[in-house]
Amino acid sequence: MAVALVLVLIVVGSVSFHLLSPWWWTPIASNWDYIDNTIIITFWITGVVFAAVVLFMAYCVFRFRHREGNRAAYEPENKRLESWLTIVTAVGVTTLLVPGLFVWSRFVTVPSDATEVEVIGQQWQWSFRLPGKDGKLGTSETRDVSADNPLGIIPGDPNGQDDVVVEAADLHLQVGKPVKMLLRSIDVLHDFFVPEFRAKMDMVPGSVTYFWFTPTKTGTFQVLCAELCGQGHPLMHGVVVVDTQQDYLAWLGQQQTFAQLSAPQKTGSADQASGTTASGLNVAAKLETVGSR
Repeated sequence: MAVALVLVLIVVGSVSFHLLSPWWWTPIASNWDYIDNTIIITFWITGVVFAAVVLFMAYCVFRFRHREGNRAAYEPENKRLESWLTIVTAVGVTTLLVPGLFVWSRFVTVPSDATEVEVIGQQWQWSFRLPGKDGKLGTSETRDVSADNPLGIIPGDPNGQDDVVVEAADLHLQVGKPVKMLLRSIDVLHDFFVPEFRAKMDMVPGSVTYFWFTPTKTGTFQVLCAELCGQGHPLMHGVVVVDTQQDYLAWLGQQQTFAQLSAPQKTGSADQASGTTASGLNVAAKLETVGSR
């Protein structure tokens, strides 16, 4: 009797905790409400199965408890029961899988008007690259990664010269504009994840993965790495800011292109002379200070 009561309380407590729990996912800020709906369907199906199985166990414990004079009937097979269990299980599994297949089909079908944005993950920071005026991203190569070229953009590719480079800084996106996120890692496995956008994907070294979404709300959202990527994994945070069109264009106009960042720094003779004079004065002042001591 006590065991049956405990099983019933487990069901009641679990369902109540799920319905009344203050811990829920963050408010959605993208077009992927399909994912939320699929998760809710999964919760309902698994919840019903969980409650049915545990309550059936409680019923069996109570109904067939030990009583003097009762004998158990040995029944090794029950084809009718097995047929019903097979049918119900097949229907349940199908109901779980079909919504996910429809969502996955949408997930991998990128709209033709989506803007491409490259996300580069490395231990332990996020960098980004956006196409320039030509609307095309230049090619990249991990072997070209260096202190002067941290994203590995191939210098000889003309399509990459006007690419907008955002190194270890905030990414801005335009609200209501679909965007295809091209994901690239230059060291180990990473995973670009913004909880409010729902969409995410692993970043595998040596390959380019992708997903797409449409931001539906302006605001500032935190980027997380959802793949254990080393000692600094908990600190690998970033920021995505969703702007109005006007604010987005203003931000975009303040960014530098790959050509601007890779251009050699030229110093004129006048600047060199003034720099030399200033350096000499600093040294003289230091020597005078030491001598006065």
